[in-house]
Amino acid sequence: MTRSRKHLFPRTAAGSEILGLVVVLVALVGLFGSLSDRFLTGATFSSIAFQLPELGLLTLAMFIPILSGGLNLAITFSANISGLVLAWVITWGGGAEAGPAVMLLAVVAALASGVIIGWLLGAIIAYTGAHPILASLAMMIFLRGLGEFLTRGGSVSGFPPAISALGQGTLFGIPAPLIVFAACVGLWALILNRTRLGFSIFMLGSNPEATRYSGIDTRFTLTMIYALSGFMCAVAGIIMASRFNSVRVGHGEAYLLITVLACFLGRVDPFGGFGRVSNVVLALIILQIIGSGLNLLGTNQHLATALWGAILLSVMVARYLWSHRSRLGALRARPSPSTSQQGRQ
Repeated sequence: MTRSRKHLFPRTAAGSEILGLVVVLVALVGLFGSLSDRFLTGATFSSIAFQLPELGLLTLAMFIPILSGGLNLAITFSANISGLVLAWVITWGGGAEAGPAVMLLAVVAALASGVIIGWLLGAIIAYTGAHPILASLAMMIFLRGLGEFLTRGGSVSGFPPAISALGQGTLFGIPAPLIVFAACVGLWALILNRTRLGFSIFMLGSNPEATRYSGIDTRFTLTMIYALSGFMCAVAGIIMASRFNSVRVGHGEAYLLITVLACFLGRVDPFGGFGRVSNVVLALIILQIIGSGLNLLGTNQHLATALWGAILLSVMVARYLWSHRSRLGALRARPSPSTSQQGRQ
């Protein structure tokens, strides 16, 4: 297993990728710092630390399906439904006056709802052979319609202070959402790098047929991939609900594009099999720096949205040019048949 993982991620290539992302990050900080005297301030970085986790958690939910060669377009609505489950249980248990037992039950119910949604989506993909894009698109439409029907398009609010502290509080000066996000990053790194399931995910993304013939239960692996994605959606839903002290269907819809962009910018192969959590985290920080910098400069929100799309297109073009250059370099380095024959003589 260790040998295969080293083959998938050569140390020199991984180091160069991280170095490249760090250089981009430093350049962006310097650029926005020179354009706005408010950027390099504690208030700006505190705002980034509170905003990054909800996008980061949804990106982690997208990361594993992409790593397996799939996609989960239902992440934002899965998060919203889990947030609604949290809000409904708390409302049933007394609202803002709910006790610790009710809050614990609400969190467990929210996490369970996310896992169930993900498990159902994964089972449909694994056992029917449905394409992940079509299956997750159908799930997204179903969850959106269900949420709108149950809430009548409104929102549910009024949480106890302990729940609100998850999204708004700090621990030893560190934002609580950032601590939750860091813990989830560590969990994903542990699963992907130290467990048989993680190895199966990489194998499934690299070559599904070879994975099946090697004796790995691909149906179980697919189901677990989307169950884990649903779990992370639920964590994101809890953090979003606690941060805004309310839940409504459709919150965070704009994050869907950015989660895909963060994965691709973090050098995750869109066809699956290759990707690192550390690169994705750096890509998330870069995108959050861009968003915060544009906001301080007073950029129109529609222009910022267009910029996300332009970055995604640029990343795809850059990745194509890089892979094309690598193939040409490999062909040039390969000895010609005449040279090989002369060597044998």
